Amino acid sequence: MDRQLKIIYHYHSGFSVQVGGTLLIFDYWEGEGRSLAQVGRITPSFLKAFEKIYVFISHAHPDHLDPIVYTWESEGLPITYVVSSDMPVGTRGKRVAPLQEKELSPDVSVKAFQSTDLGVAFLVRAYGMSIFHAGDLNLWHWRQESTLREIEAAENAFYDAIEPIKGERIDVCMFPVDPRQGLMYDAGANHFILTMKPRVFIPMHWQERPEVAIDFARRARTPNTEVLALTKPGVVANLTFNDQLLDIHIIEPPKDFGELPIAPARRVEPQMPTGDDPFADTDLPVDIE
Repeated sequence: MDRQLKIIYHYHSGFSVQVGGTLLIFDYWEGEGRSLAQVGRITPSFLKAFEKIYVFISHAHPDHLDPIVYTWESEGLPITYVVSSDMPVGTRGKRVAPLQEKELSPDVSVKAFQSTDLGVAFLVRAYGMSIFHAGDLNLWHWRQESTLREIEAAENAFYDAIEPIKGERIDVCMFPVDPRQGLMYDAGANHFILTMKPRVFIPMHWQERPEVAIDFARRARTPNTEVLALTKPGVVANLTFNDQLLDIHIIEPPKDFGELPIAPARRVEPQMPTGDDPFADTDLPVDIE
């Protein structure tokens, strides 16, 4: 049986995944000073097309948590917030700790995994499909500035964090590919692809350098994994797949910067701080003192 997902890239590490009448939103952020163009934004009118909405926030770094997501609840929308266990959450939200699994509805569940930075990574199972969003889980090695001891500690932390993920089926994965790390900046992403073999891998967190995502997609695809570079806010990837076939249809964002196109909701039956010093960045999980 064919399965279908509609993925929209918003900005940085922010994506939404439409599975029929359900919308999954991951680490939405509208940029410094709300710089995100209208074509990439999520609006209440867009959200009103969906029967259920789940907003996933992997951790509290500003580039993964935009306070605007909490204003959507006041619109009376069917929203549930799912956040890492080290964050506060309101009465309509759920907190998940590493290796904890929660059922969100009869057709949607989430399992959290340890990050190598703050918070968690999410594996969401929705209508028989598995979507993985890494948050800030990555091999943060900073190889050109770190000592051998620090690099070894970063590698061990990463391998320990991903060990429990082995054996999980992943249809779509969103994972950091951060060029600020310099040499071997894509080591974590490459290891994840070769180890976990996700069906589709989407690089994120590439620091407004779309050429990095495009080049990575060209180099990193394997017979088991297709790599998609979604680099324009509002770009849509429609995925249709089964055990033997994967069909991908990319829709470029409208040039008039209007709102995102709204697909009719349907039920699916049985989808940063700046500066020259890398150690000042909040994405570095290794204690170097």
